[in-house]
Parts: sequence; C-alpha cells; structure tokens
Amino acid sequence: MDNLPLHVFIISSIVKILIIAHLLIIGVMAMIWSERRVSGWMQDRLGPNRVGPQGLLQPIADGIKFLFKEDLIPNHVDKPLYVLAPVMLLVPAMIAIAVVPFGSSMTILGHEIPLQIADINIGILYILAITSLGVYGVVIGAWASNNKYSLLGGLRSSAQMISYELTLGLAIIGVLMLTDLPDEILTKLGDDEVNPLSLRHIAYAQGVHSWNILVHFPAFLAFTTAMFAETNRLPFDLAEAEQELVAGYHTEYSSMKFAIFFMAEYMNMIVGSAVVVTLFLGGWHFFGLEAIGGPFWSGVISFAILFVKTGVFLFVFIWVRWTLPRFRYDQLMNFGWKFLLPVALTSIVVTGTLYIATNGNRLWIGIGNVVAAFIVVAIVAGMLAMDNNSKSAVQSTPAAAPLRGLDAVE
Repeated sequence: MDNLPLHVFIISSIVKILIIAHLLIIGVMAMIWSERRVSGWMQDRLGPNRVGPQGLLQPIADGIKFLFKEDLIPNHVDKPLYVLAPVMLLVPAMIAIAVVPFGSSMTILGHEIPLQIADINIGILYILAITSLGVYGVVIGAWASNNKYSLLGGLRSSAQMISYELTLGLAIIGVLMLTDLPDEILTKLGDDEVNPLSLRHIAYAQGVHSWNILVHFPAFLAFTTAMFAETNRLPFDLAEAEQELVAGYHTEYSSMKFAIFFMAEYMNMIVGSAVVVTLFLGGWHFFGLEAIGGPFWSGVISFAILFVKTGVFLFVFIWVRWTLPRFRYDQLMNFGWKFLLPVALTSIVVTGTLYIATNGNRLWIGIGNVVAAFIVVAIVAGMLAMDNNSKSAVQSTPAAAPLRGLDAVE
C-alpha cells in the first residue's frame, strides 16, 4: 500500500481529505440534531420537529441564524486574540482526524488505497499533542474577553486539561504493550516491524487477537472518562457552568464566533469517539464481517462498521449528558487525581507484570487488570471515607463552654 504511484497517492489523499472534512461538518450537523432529539426523547418531550421532516433541517436553520446575527465585538476585548481564539479551538479538532484509520483498504482501478489520510509512525503521540492544543483556544478566548467570568472558565479548563491529560496518556500504554502483528499482515502493510504507536497497527492487532476493551477494561473506562473531561462535556463542563460563570469562556462571544466554539466541541466528540473505537473497540473489525466481499466492498463494509461504532459511542456522549449531574470543581479534581490516575498507573504495572509472568496470556491480563483496578478504587475510597469521618468528628466535637457566675468563682 505504500508503493502507490505518486499521482495516485496525491489524488487519493486529496479525495480522502475532502471526504473526511465534509463528513466532519455533516457529523456536526447530525450531532446538533441528534442531541436535541435524543434529549427530548429522554426527557419525555418533543425535540425539533417543525423545520423539515422530524426537524432534520433544524441544524441548517441554526447555521443560517448564526450567519445573519449581528457580529458584536465588545469594546473592552483584545480584538486580535478575541478573533483568533475560536479558530485555535476548531483547527486542532479538524486536523486530529488525519491519523485515525476509518477502514481497512479499498482497491480502486487496481490500486490498494488505505482508508486513512496519513499513517504516521507516531500516530498516538500526534493525537495527544494536537488535541491538547485546543485548550489554548479556550484560554486565549477567556483572556481576550477581559471578563472575570470568562477568565475563571478558561482557568478551570486549563486545570482540568492538565489533570485529565495525564490519565488520557497513561491509559493507552497497556494497549501499546500488547500490540502485536503476525508477519503476513506486516508484509501486507509494507512494514518490517510492529509499530505500537500507529493507530492502523493497533486496529489490525485487534482483528488478530481480541478487542482491547476485553483486556484493558479499567483503562478503557479511565480513557473514556478523561476524554469526556477533555471535550468539556457534562458532567465535566465546569469551564462553562452557567450557575457560576454565566457561560464561561465564551460569555462575550456571539454570532459565528460563538457557533465555531460549539462546532469544535462536536468535532472533538466525533474524533474522540473514533479514537476510542480504534484503540479499544476493535476499529473496523466486527467478527469477520469486514472481510466479506471483494477488495472494494470489504473497504466499504469496514468503513460502515467504524461509522456505526462511532455513532453508538456518540450516543453515549448524549446519554451521559442528560443522565448525570454536573460535578463540583473539587469533585472533578479529586476524581481525576485520586481515582482515574491510580487506575491508569495500576493498569500499566499489572499489564507489564502479567505479560511477563503469563507469557502474554490476554485472559489473565484482563482478569488481573479488573481485579487490581477494583482493589485500588476500594483502597482509595476507604482512605477518603476515613479522612472525611475524621474531619466530621473534629467538626462535631463541642467546644468547652466558658465558665460563668458561681462556677467561675468555684
């Protein structure tokens, strides 16, 4: 697949970029509609149902509304940074998808074309680096707004990102440890050795062995939770908590600048869901279904499988938002540092130890990870409960009453 003629490589790359870019934009529109319809269904009320059949044209109406709303720029803002901030949030969300494989490969006119824009050898590091840049858009927008509520939202977002980025990176190390491919697949991919940092290799490895969620279930939960926090979605949207911050970092924004912030949020959700599917849920593999058909149709089916898996995970995003209440900020920090981080670190230690002790037996590694995570969570919860009980006992101890009257004389 790496031996494509130069003109075929260039044309196929341009076509893939255009297709993925349009799918991202359409995905944002679909998520806007889905969020409102699914939330209405969950709350036993009607969602959008007037503009188009079943409200399907509502996202287009919303886009037109934002385009024609007056684009206000307050006098007190830092104008260059104020204008730049939404773009700095949107661009990383769009370019992060470049290394995510959206299928196996497709044979067109005798050329086998991989369904991925760029299979770079540090794909995982690229994802972590690019997605972490999005926080600059939030912080700069908050700072440039020259508003105390916006600034507090930006500070919250940066602290939240630092806390959960550690878990996000550590949770995937166990996956990298167990990524292995037989020689025939390496030959097919045109590679000499396994590269565990390549998302394509990780996806193919799950087709050979088992889905990583079965072996790294605690790491999957930690990674998914950290991703919710990274995308500022409920119950982790403390950067825009209306009760305390009006709207947080985007309080001073209106019109299309306001819309770009939310486009970036939905794009981050789509990219994050595709990454979770690729790392833990088998990528485009689904019990051999992806191999049905010829060289062309197998690529189409693999793309459809990844599309459906990503859609299911996006539904989970909406489900969680309309099910769980927002955390307090101290709860957010405690949960990240005292629960998720120990679970991610434990997953690394247990995976490495059992890989050597059991000669790479995935069943025992999976069981060991679940048991170890349960023990760690129980220990941390017990320590926090004891600490809270001791604080409550100190606070409930009555202070000695001062001596008065005859008691004082005696």
